[in-house]
Amino acid sequence: MKDVMSRFLDYVKIDTQSDPNSKSTPSTQKQWDLAHKLVSELKEIGMTDVYIDERAYIMATLPSNLDYEIPIIGFISHFDTSPDFSGTHVNPQIIKEYDGKDIVLNPEKGIVLSPDYFDDLLQYKGQTLITTDGTTLLGADDKAGIAEIITAMEYLINHPEIKHGTIKVGFTPDEEIGRGAHYFEVEKFGADWAYTMDGSQIGELEYENFNAASAKISVAGKSVHPGYAKYKMVNALLIANKIISMLPEAEVPEKTSGREGFFHVHHVQGEIEHAEIQLIIRDHSKPRFEERKQLLQDIVSQLNAIHKDAVALEIKDQYFNMKEKIEPVFHIVEIAKEAMESVGITPIIKPIRGGTDGSQLSFMGLPCPNIFAGGHNFHGKYEYVPVESMEKAVAVIVKICELTATKS
Repeated sequence: MKDVMSRFLDYVKIDTQSDPNSKSTPSTQKQWDLAHKLVSELKEIGMTDVYIDERAYIMATLPSNLDYEIPIIGFISHFDTSPDFSGTHVNPQIIKEYDGKDIVLNPEKGIVLSPDYFDDLLQYKGQTLITTDGTTLLGADDKAGIAEIITAMEYLINHPEIKHGTIKVGFTPDEEIGRGAHYFEVEKFGADWAYTMDGSQIGELEYENFNAASAKISVAGKSVHPGYAKYKMVNALLIANKIISMLPEAEVPEKTSGREGFFHVHHVQGEIEHAEIQLIIRDHSKPRFEERKQLLQDIVSQLNAIHKDAVALEIKDQYFNMKEKIEPVFHIVEIAKEAMESVGITPIIKPIRGGTDGSQLSFMGLPCPNIFAGGHNFHGKYEYVPVESMEKAVAVIVKICELTATKS
């Protein structure tokens, strides 16, 4: 049986960065390189009904070894990596028996992974860490999850004494650009519920996430010679600045945490004749989420009353809090919690300050909490993953399968 570390090291060396500007699925041709490898590997370990569609969505089945029917469960991860940082020529470094001190990732560039800044490192003293070389991201998000799922399936295949029902696995492209669940065939997948292996540190168990929307505000101005502009010029830049100033000053990402929502202005461009603001809206509370969208509409209405409909607002809902879909079937969270505890892990149950494929899948009819994959500092050169966390994730998957059989 191939260990989870070896699998992970194989996967991260394959560049699978997605591209938000692409209209195709997958958004980059290079994602196929890992997709085809995963299909071959699933067949090699003995999975059945291994399938890949024209968009690189992968599904496979581990048949039940029971003589009675129980719910079908699934495990899902994504194989693309973030467009935020390079995933080309990933050169992972292995730090054995980490001593709790600074890790020099790249001596030439002076890039150091330090517990003085990333204090989570200290909880992994004595363990084996896999880091970057300081020039790329690592890809633990979410190639760690894929390695864990395949390793767990192989373990179950090689240990038939562990009783389990039918298990489905699914691997998706383009999660990092928000499209991972767009073409996921829930009915074809055929599970009653599933778990995404896409969380961060060991113990994370998440079934709440933000309600999310994007907003684009366009401002139409009028350019007039500044010497003769009185009562004639309409400066779109100043109106855009006014709009931003009317948003709650303390409700921004850098001043919020936990279940606190925010407005995040991430792009502003313009000139006198035209300006555009792009922002995102986030809140765990659905009523508060709707209030945030209404506030933008009120601001635009207020300014249009002054500037004669110079401002246009476009709001698009992106995803919703999966909590409302998980709570009616909360036993699926309890099973994951018990699985963690039974292998010596203290569950960390907290809301996700972001989104997950599990959110979209939950609203598509597949309740899907999120479980840790083990990595830290995703999407950048300081990313790392403890090998022991990946091994524990494998144990959790196996135990969830076992508990589902016994409890059913």
